[in-house]
Amino acid sequence: MTDREAMIQKMKAKLEEWQAEIDKLSAKAEQAEASAKMRYHEQIETLKQHQEEGRKKLQEMQESSEQAWHDMRERMEAAWDDIAQGFKEAMKHFR
Repeated sequence: MTDREAMIQKMKAKLEEWQAEIDKLSAKAEQAEASAKMRYHEQIETLKQHQEEGRKKLQEMQESSEQAWHDMRERMEAAWDDIAQGFKEAMKHFR
């Protein structure tokens, strides 16, 4: 498996993990009181935005040529780390 393929698999797995977290939080939001429910939904939207950014980066990577991947690898990894950090920070509001 190439570095590119490994990164793609890692990103896919993380996106699936994030979706599971969003699903759990959505269910929890439905059980919350009205005032808390609104906060939950705002935070869930933030999480979805981070997830969508991740999907876009994954698609960009999948559509790139092998040469383009080598040229963009560091930028892609840095962008992915930023997205993951944003997701992690947004998750703190639920704990």
